[in-house]
Amino acid sequence: MALAAPSADVRSHAPTDHSVLTALRSPRLMTREVLAGLVVAVALIPEAISFSIIAGVDPKVGLFSSFVMAVTIAFVGGRPAMISAATGAVALVIAPVAREHGMDYFIATVLLAGVFQIVCALLGVAKLTRFIPRSVMVGFVNALAILVFISQLPHLIGVPWLVYPLLAIGLLVLWLMPRITKVVPAPLVSIVLVTALVFVFAITVPTVGDQGELPRSLPELFVPNVPLTWETFAIIAPYALAMALVGLLESLMTAKLVDDITDTHSNTQRESWGQGIANIVSGFCGGMGGCAMIGQTMVNVKVSGARTRISTFLAGAFLLVLILVLGDLVAMIPMAALVGVMIMVCITTFDWHSIRPSTLRRMPWSETAVMVITVAVVVATHNLAIGVVVGVCAASVLFVRRVSKLAAVERRIIDRDGAAHARYTVQGELFFASVSDLAANFEFAADPERVVLDLSQSHIWDASTVAELDAIVQKYVQHGKRVELLGMNAHTATLHARLTGELGAA
Repeated sequence: MALAAPSADVRSHAPTDHSVLTALRSPRLMTREVLAGLVVAVALIPEAISFSIIAGVDPKVGLFSSFVMAVTIAFVGGRPAMISAATGAVALVIAPVAREHGMDYFIATVLLAGVFQIVCALLGVAKLTRFIPRSVMVGFVNALAILVFISQLPHLIGVPWLVYPLLAIGLLVLWLMPRITKVVPAPLVSIVLVTALVFVFAITVPTVGDQGELPRSLPELFVPNVPLTWETFAIIAPYALAMALVGLLESLMTAKLVDDITDTHSNTQRESWGQGIANIVSGFCGGMGGCAMIGQTMVNVKVSGARTRISTFLAGAFLLVLILVLGDLVAMIPMAALVGVMIMVCITTFDWHSIRPSTLRRMPWSETAVMVITVAVVVATHNLAIGVVVGVCAASVLFVRRVSKLAAVERRIIDRDGAAHARYTVQGELFFASVSDLAANFEFAADPERVVLDLSQSHIWDASTVAELDAIVQKYVQHGKRVELLGMNAHTATLHARLTGELGAA
């Protein structure tokens, strides 16, 4: 066993380091990483400002958080090329803290959330993602695309009519460029071209500058002035725990999505504590914290083709340069250019295969139902984490319902040593759902004095099954009949021997 192949998490270290070195040695790959980071940095600005508004804090809080999160996670994260920054899900969770208790408690919440995430990493919480079924993952991806599209609608409603032709031009460039060349990321060309058109023809349309004022100075050390008491902990802990769990779930789901796109493996445990460290650093820099940004990650990985930590680091570095040095120029970028990029992300992210009629005909209805439930809950709550949890619960219930029907009981009357015996052969997996009506298959009054229960084709999984078997045996005893249990496998026999007669009345 000790010489077995390394796990996915272990294997991820070597390819990760090699890819960074390869990119540094290759002008072509390095150019791809640099340009991808630049595109993401530009796309982060309006998002960070919007999320700051949702959280009820100054725009610089979200911008500084995005810079710090991206740069930090580039070194400590477990998923290369994934973008972490201020996010809407985190903003929604901790917004009440800023509104009701002020900025110091707000930052203290971010710091505590980072600590909680590190604790979750040490406890191996990341391993729970293996229990997320494919149908939930597909629903997660489709809901993501829908949410990103919905978030762009405010920039397309009640705006000057010239926004729409600019958007069309941007989308056309995003569609044509990859068919012509992939040397320069299509989003960068689209943003530059649309911005140039607005500047040359003096077109008046909403710009990045209209979203909020950009900061003019570097982030400073922020130590929250809150009393270190149990009362303070009681105030911020519920929000911090919610932020930690939502952030981890979104980050790990995004990492899994990038794994599938790039056909590589990420270190989920490292990503977990990396998110915690990034949130702590963000908090001490006066940032609102965050988690993996699914939309920007898709821009980086799927649209721009980035594959290494270099693009993640440069996204944060370019963001700082853009807002501090080139703030006036960045403020001129029309929102139509960025909306076009995000709409293309929606189109490329959505799993169109999952809704084709041919796919729906072949797919079990329960799989489709789980996908639809996941999408519906996410869209209704605007919270990917809640949708995933509900989707997993729905998948679990439907799975249990399906498996519970696989248990069966066959009755035969046989003659042994001149005496009649009732032989019941129990087949299938026996657990709380499948044994609820097990007793209905037995004819207690009509059976002869000796009854045999053959369990060689079944498996006992829980105490509910042992209690049900005890109840069946006891009922036969009340009828003056003797029951013999045969054919139990090792696990079944051990569990039955430990619990039988110890569970009380069934």
